[in-house]
Amino acid sequence: MSEMTGFKKQAREEMFELLRIPSISTDPAHKADVERAAEFVEKGLKRAGMTRTELIRVGEGHPLVYGEWLGAEGKPTLLLYGHYDVQPVEPLEEWISPPFEPTVRDGNVYARGACDDKGQTWILVKAVEWLMQRDGRLPVNVRFLIEGEEECGGESIAAFVEEHPERLAADAAVICDSEMFAPEMPTICTGLRGIVYGELHVEGPRTDLHSGVYGGVAPNPLMAVAEILTALKGRDGKIAIPHFYDRVETPAEEEMAAWETLPFDEEEYRRKEVGSPELTGEAGYSVFERVWARPTLEVHGIRGGFTGEGAKTVIPARAVAKISLRLVADQRPEEVVEQLKAAIEGVTPRGVRASFKLLHAGAPSLVDPDNAYVKMAASAMEEVFGQRTVYMRSGGSIPIVGLFDRHLEIPSVLMGFGLPDDNLHAPNEKFHLANFDRGIEAVARYLERLG
Repeated sequence: MSEMTGFKKQAREEMFELLRIPSISTDPAHKADVERAAEFVEKGLKRAGMTRTELIRVGEGHPLVYGEWLGAEGKPTLLLYGHYDVQPVEPLEEWISPPFEPTVRDGNVYARGACDDKGQTWILVKAVEWLMQRDGRLPVNVRFLIEGEEECGGESIAAFVEEHPERLAADAAVICDSEMFAPEMPTICTGLRGIVYGELHVEGPRTDLHSGVYGGVAPNPLMAVAEILTALKGRDGKIAIPHFYDRVETPAEEEMAAWETLPFDEEEYRRKEVGSPELTGEAGYSVFERVWARPTLEVHGIRGGFTGEGAKTVIPARAVAKISLRLVADQRPEEVVEQLKAAIEGVTPRGVRASFKLLHAGAPSLVDPDNAYVKMAASAMEEVFGQRTVYMRSGGSIPIVGLFDRHLEIPSVLMGFGLPDDNLHAPNEKFHLANFDRGIEAVARYLERLG
């Protein structure tokens, strides 16, 4: 596809333009920017030849961008999904270049959203546009559904998929929001962990109290938060929530045997990717099992009391911890929430009141690697990259995959083009530009093969 050279250059410039929009969906101060990003994506779908595009608004949420071309009678229909919103950029001082000014260094573009997920979403848009420009039509039918709340809960898309499945009827979904196992190694992700994310709220005294006058009799919500969290998860990495592991499925022996053939150096992984003195987690499980096939409980932040410069010796009246549980098949978010609430109630110390506030949740997912849509995608990627496509799972969560499975009853094909060191959600996020180019080719070839 040497004739694609000029097209790819233009595609990069458009991606850079999208990256300049600070569409931070969780920050109300950026609501107008999120809206601007949605409008940019809709214009891109129009340029790509969609016969119908629309900004769909669900309540007060950020708009969904919809597009369709259904002119391939008798051919399969694909639902192409991505998201145009991004994570916050803090800590800003750790960025080498401004997060919303895309900067090219060593063959990578650095910007917030470069890989997660503006760059990869744009792969889908441009692959369709390339085929439309070349042939005047597509080999298959396509529907686009691109959201602006993936990084802040995805309530709008969850409601829309549940309430309007007929508008999204398709044979399979295609998602570019995952990574390759290693450079030059085309990869399809067959499993994602689900998530339950929320806040542990603990209340004690009516107001902050002097620790000298009341220390020894007044309950301390910050201490209570620590006691509850350590009761929910032990030092051995085991989660102590009753019945939490009842539905956890062990991967098939064939799948784990395939994982063992992947090029992986645990010490290099610890040193280069994790950067900690040692790896932790449940004993008796490999690294791949721990990050792909075992559930977790993590603490993301604790607030309460006085944290400013100097001293202020108070017993705080309340404290909050942000926590998440990553789930694996066949765990169910709604069931886990009830298990968590019951466990918190059972370990709350005397003198305080504790509750869990759910912020968002998503189900885990698994797809059969022998599915015809998955195998054809693997073949297309292999042809473009010149290497055998490998299969892996991801420790991350893409809640929409579970929604597509539940409400549309279709498999999701995860063709990821990111790399393990792309710094998702962190300073200096990047996307390897050669993978952007080859991603367009691979998706285009996939559509051709399906047609």
